[in-house]
Amino acid sequence: MSAGEEAAPAQPQKTEEQKPEENQVTEQKKEEAPAAEAPEEKKPEEEAAAAEAAPAEPQQPEVTYKSLVLSAHGGYDKVKLQTKKGQPKPKAGELLIRVSACGLNFSDLLARQGVCDRLPSMPVSLGMECAGTVEELGEGVTDRQVGDKVMVFCKYGLWQELVTVPANHTFIMPEGMSFEEGAAFLVNYITAYMIIFHFGNLRPKQSILIHMAAGGVGTAAIQLCKTVKDVTIFGTASASKHEALKESGVTHPIDYRTSDYVDEVRKISPKGVDIVLDPLGGSDTCKGYNLLKPMGKLVIFGAANLLTGQKKNIMALAKSWWNQFSINAMQLIGANKAVCGYLLGRLDEETELLADVVATLLELYKQGQIKPKIDSVYPFEQVGDAMRQMQEKKNVGKVILVPEAPKEEAKKEEN
Repeated sequence: MSAGEEAAPAQPQKTEEQKPEENQVTEQKKEEAPAAEAPEEKKPEEEAAAAEAAPAEPQQPEVTYKSLVLSAHGGYDKVKLQTKKGQPKPKAGELLIRVSACGLNFSDLLARQGVCDRLPSMPVSLGMECAGTVEELGEGVTDRQVGDKVMVFCKYGLWQELVTVPANHTFIMPEGMSFEEGAAFLVNYITAYMIIFHFGNLRPKQSILIHMAAGGVGTAAIQLCKTVKDVTIFGTASASKHEALKESGVTHPIDYRTSDYVDEVRKISPKGVDIVLDPLGGSDTCKGYNLLKPMGKLVIFGAANLLTGQKKNIMALAKSWWNQFSINAMQLIGANKAVCGYLLGRLDEETELLADVVATLLELYKQGQIKPKIDSVYPFEQVGDAMRQMQEKKNVGKVILVPEAPKEEAKKEEN
């Protein structure tokens, strides 16, 4: 050992007397220690047996729903049936609706062709109206309940099994109204009511010309005119529909295909009529204006003359533009006439105005004075046939789309 190193202190040796005491303390510590030791590992066979014994958690089926989607502008085949995954979630102020029936309107046909500009970028679902059942409430909705049967109006997007919509765009269906009637109610009756009474100011003993009188707006307009005493109704439609028009209350049906409706009106009423409802556009707007009596009103609310085939017709667009009605303020003053333009799609945010109109219409429905006339009901799979029925003007009343085929028709197809 060198001079700089010190010897390490010697460790005391354990004696036999000390060992039992130390053993006793050690055992006591073991007893006091918490039972935190790792559990004994199970054998693979035991794990497999435990897994079999545990109840299996039920798997939730994936939510899917049907949607009619416009993929590109063009013919009937551009609206395709798709199956979407997942359930839409209503935002604050919205409702989730399970749709039972949808309405088909001329604006949907124009949108398909790319003639009107009310749609966002494609692909997009068409449809301005539907009827169904409330399935879920968004935050803050207090005036609707799950299970309520409602009618819905929006700019687009309602040709689906499930839709989320603002609660203030829905209206409670009255007792006894079917979903098909609910889907045929809002667009046609709101339009007809506002153009006849808000713009036209129809009064007893006046006369009115209704074009496309057998269509959805036409049938609604006829019923509303019948709520005013002694109104003379001229209605244009093909000859095959005249009997139905007479039964509904049209005083003078006119076959626009075989005769000039202007001449036919003049034969009966040389001075013309008090109100003209014009869903046609083009040269027919000029004819309508010239048919007005002094203090008469022309209400333009469509451009059906643009629909000459499945696809957009450039020649029809050019012809309509060339024949476009034009008049200045001084001419109106001298003629003592009024010209009005109406587009329901641009009133979708006027919720208070529309709610007042719908309240009036529902009261008339409850009184039995108005009732939607259903022409035909098509399942989503036959949307092309439904659009053809309307575009070729074969319908008398409203064309309806439903997610599922009606039970009776489904049975017939099976047989």
